[in-house]
Amino acid sequence: MLCSLSERIMSTRPIFVATHPRSCSTAFERVFMTRKKDVNTVHEPFGDAFYWGPERWSERFMNDNSAREQSGYSKSTYKDVFDYIMSHDKDVSITSSRRNRSLLPCILRNLVTDKRSRRMDVQDGVTRMDPGKRLFLKDMAYHLLPPDQKQAHIAPSMKHAANGAEVDNPTMLPKETLKKFHFTFLIRHPRRSVPSYYRCTIPPLDKVTGFYHFMPNESGYDELRRLFDYLRENKIVGPAKAGEGKPTEEGEVTVTVVDADDLLDNPAGVIEAFCNEVGLSFTPEMLSWENESEEAKGQFEKWSGFHNDALGSSSLKPRTKAQQTPTPEAENEEWQAKYGEEAAKVIRDTVDANVADYEYLKKFALKVPPL
Repeated sequence: MLCSLSERIMSTRPIFVATHPRSCSTAFERVFMTRKKDVNTVHEPFGDAFYWGPERWSERFMNDNSAREQSGYSKSTYKDVFDYIMSHDKDVSITSSRRNRSLLPCILRNLVTDKRSRRMDVQDGVTRMDPGKRLFLKDMAYHLLPPDQKQAHIAPSMKHAANGAEVDNPTMLPKETLKKFHFTFLIRHPRRSVPSYYRCTIPPLDKVTGFYHFMPNESGYDELRRLFDYLRENKIVGPAKAGEGKPTEEGEVTVTVVDADDLLDNPAGVIEAFCNEVGLSFTPEMLSWENESEEAKGQFEKWSGFHNDALGSSSLKPRTKAQQTPTPEAENEEWQAKYGEEAAKVIRDTVDANVADYEYLKKFALKVPPL
């Protein structure tokens, strides 16, 4: 028998959806962008520090000073990003454009609370955060962990919040910082996500995304699994699993994993189940967002080209046809026809390298019957 929300102690912490690229995560995020009255959304903020800032780990722009300066994020540290996220408890206006995001640390250090304005809005590229709302954050797990299983260390800007070296922590954020979030997880089979990501790193899309070559270590499954395991082992999530309806103790949150294929098969069922786990109410109106385009454009601007499908959509509806699972031979043939023989091999190797991590996380996925 499932527990009602009133029988469970629900978290009010900021919701953090940890995921990997091309997992339908932006469509998932758009659902919650419809909740303007009670939810603030923040879109992939830790990529600022991971790719562009002085504490960067990614090799993609490591030696490209010009690209980093042009991004507007070259001075963004992990602390700057964290402060930006947590500023939802103050009334703060922050420009979303690249040329102004480099001013973010100065803005945050000089926050002034203005109780007269308590709504979130996007006007002239300015996002206003309402302090009375729940925060919904979506980001790539690999933005928090060093690539290629390199030894992690707490980001220098965050060491003030760390408990010593934290040698078992695989992320750049202190354990106490991670505890401030209500973590959930979104996954998709690599046979779907990896080819989709590859397409974003080759012509013609690469000129829009600014990602001019494919990097297998950006697939993100290894980092997502290691983050997931660390959070479970330290009881930052769990031990109860989503959907079991078991009572939770104060401070506990369920292990909540959503599979994108389940989401696409039954959007209403999956979103309602997710909302039940994170302490939000569900309404069918969340699945349509005709009037959300300006806010979405402002939030998605910095990752241009990666979110065209989500920006061009107006709702999340069930698939009309059941998803077929092709054979590896059929997949190879399709990828070779689209991208060439050499690229098809790279995609195949990358998919195969990530299946085990996906299948491990899939075991924890919410069980929602298809329509």
